Amino acid sequence: MQFRSQKQKQRFALLTAGFVLILASLACNLPVGYNDPKEESDRALQATMQALIFATPQPQAEVPAYTPPPLPPGVSPFPGLHTATPGAPAAVPAPPSGIVEGVYYVQTGDTLPALAKRFGVDPWHITSAPDPAFPLPAEGYLPTGLGLNVPDKIGDTLYPGALLPDSEVVYSPSAAGFSASDYAAGAGGYLAGYGEEVDGVWLSGSEIVERISAETSVNPRLLLAFLEHRSGWVRGQPSPNTDLEHPLGFNVSGYIGLYMELSLTAKQINIGYYGWRQGHIKELVFGDGTSTKISPGLNAGSVGVQYLFSKFYRQELFTRYMYGPENFISLFSAMFDDPWARAASVEPLFPADLSQPTMELPFSSGESWRYTSGPHTAWTTGSPPGALDFSPVTGEERCAVSSVWVTASAPGVSVRTGEGLVVVDLDGDGYEQTGWNIIYMHVAGSERVPLGVYVNTNDPLGHPSCEGGQATGKHVHIARKYNGEWISADGPVPFILSGWEAHAGERNFQGTLTRGDQTVIANPGGTRDTVINR
Repeated sequence: MQFRSQKQKQRFALLTAGFVLILASLACNLPVGYNDPKEESDRALQATMQALIFATPQPQAEVPAYTPPPLPPGVSPFPGLHTATPGAPAAVPAPPSGIVEGVYYVQTGDTLPALAKRFGVDPWHITSAPDPAFPLPAEGYLPTGLGLNVPDKIGDTLYPGALLPDSEVVYSPSAAGFSASDYAAGAGGYLAGYGEEVDGVWLSGSEIVERISAETSVNPRLLLAFLEHRSGWVRGQPSPNTDLEHPLGFNVSGYIGLYMELSLTAKQINIGYYGWRQGHIKELVFGDGTSTKISPGLNAGSVGVQYLFSKFYRQELFTRYMYGPENFISLFSAMFDDPWARAASVEPLFPADLSQPTMELPFSSGESWRYTSGPHTAWTTGSPPGALDFSPVTGEERCAVSSVWVTASAPGVSVRTGEGLVVVDLDGDGYEQTGWNIIYMHVAGSERVPLGVYVNTNDPLGHPSCEGGQATGKHVHIARKYNGEWISADGPVPFILSGWEAHAGERNFQGTLTRGDQTVIANPGGTRDTVINR
């Protein structure tokens, strides 16, 4: 690669280093003395992303979005898949901001600590509008629709308009039954004939979309629409200036092809979505280095989309593609109909009184395992600290496939398996997008539970190993989702296994499990304090 200046070369080095941080985030079971440089806290990681990775717009970032040629009247580009008027952008009746006449109305997933961070106030300054004496839960979800009085410390913001509902951003019930393969085939664009090798297996373009959606829990409709916006691959053929090796325009050395670029896209969406959920993300930093505060009344889904677009465009083009006449949401609606109408049938994604069903530790009664990692990223960068790690105490080689079993923490159906992976759907409907799901990682392929099998609590799922992702020792990584949203281990719905409740530490991988007056401390080194018995 040729660089026009030493400064450009330095920026490229920073860009590459930043993405190394992103793609290291599945590392588990870290060794003693590891200072965690690759897996910083969410706040530090997001700061790194903003400061290093996208401080300078990439050459392709400002190429105008592809626009397919107009179709003859009455001809639909998506036969049987779409009802909007062909060739005309659909009107999107997006709801107003969560702030109406000075009152903020609680949206699904809001908590008092996160709202306080978004509005820049102390939690005790937020009160119920109907009754200021009404006690608000200090840590739990707030009742959806409740009006709140919040001091105005932010003032007017540039982009208060909602873009997409949460259910159109995460892998939610609205995606259950949707087939990216059927859609791509009906659209008849370049994606329908595209394929590449991923982890030694040949995948079609639509299979790549479906895999990324399931892995990162991002809605496939959003990934398809963004791919169409950036390259025109879904409904047409690439424009002459499209780099086929970098269809989304990340242009990161070594990360070539649709799978790698789409995975980076999903990570940016999740950084914005869950960062807003937790109150960590409060501003957008654009490709030209300018920034603006995010409107505190927005829903997490809208912030996820804003965050993604801010990484690709300077502010002028961001405004054009988010809120101008040729905005991305019009494209999304033309492809998939009205997202808000679809959301009305599945939202809210979870109630304020959501609670976890009974779950057991993922190993057999009478066995001793080590609690090697406290709350850390549930899947990869962007997902919240929702996972816990356990390693068997057997005296076997560090990365040997263990002779003991990972067992089911709760009953359900194995809805997805893969390299090191088992996903169990607890409501048994066969859809990972609905209800509670438990994700087990680093489960060896030998004797792993087959796809579609119903398991009871304590049934064997497979053997702990180092397979899948990055691992420095055999263990099981366990995380939860509800209606497609990753659930933090230490949050409104605490992760409780056999009565042991997870508590986060100051950094990812740190933390404790407590049950009554007993405490187990997470430590990858396997000290005596880490041993937990069932």
